[in-house]
Amino acid sequence: MKKKTALVVGATGLVGKELVDLLIASYEYEKIIVWGRKPLGIRHTKLEERQINFDLLDTYEIDESVDHLFCCLGTTIKKSGTQEAFKTVDFRYPLILAEKAKKANVPQFIVISAMGASANSKSFFSRTKGEMETALRALNLPGLQIVRPSLLLGERKEFRMGEQLAILLTRLVPFLFIGGFKKYKPIPAKAVAYAMYRVANWDITGNHIYESNRLFELQ
Repeated sequence: MKKKTALVVGATGLVGKELVDLLIASYEYEKIIVWGRKPLGIRHTKLEERQINFDLLDTYEIDESVDHLFCCLGTTIKKSGTQEAFKTVDFRYPLILAEKAKKANVPQFIVISAMGASANSKSFFSRTKGEMETALRALNLPGLQIVRPSLLLGERKEFRMGEQLAILLTRLVPFLFIGGFKKYKPIPAKAVAYAMYRVANWDITGNHIYESNRLFELQ
């Protein structure tokens, strides 16, 4: 079986870090290329890091040896400072990467969106994610896998009250997240990374969306 090459963009985030560890450990990949602003601080024979300036993302090219491009980019309006800056990271960058992936004939583009993403949403966050999905589908990529996790759980540097409350709810009233409400259950970043890894290696063509409850099922 041909060993694969993966490109991960956004490897310093919650999901991205878990994904890189998973890909390095996987026998299916011989090379993991990471594009990022700063080094990950890990070394491995499979790992090839490239520090890039995202303001110049248009100027970089994707190697045609890449089989799977994992886009794990994402921020918050609080971190980015403005809606415009948020949209640059969560809409513009993924679209540029997808356009480059198509040009380089990358078979699979796997991207993190969010639960509730809709181009018609009144929420700026959800609307931006929905617009990103719409723009990606319009590119007619060979394989587009969109994952829509609910609230992500993992070790963050900053404290997030909403995340802590969600953890408390899942412990105190777990019955709230069953049946049709399962997709609202907070999900560990590691579980999202593993689901992305799995759907990438199905190598199916066309556009596919995986809601958070489906991500749990893929474990």
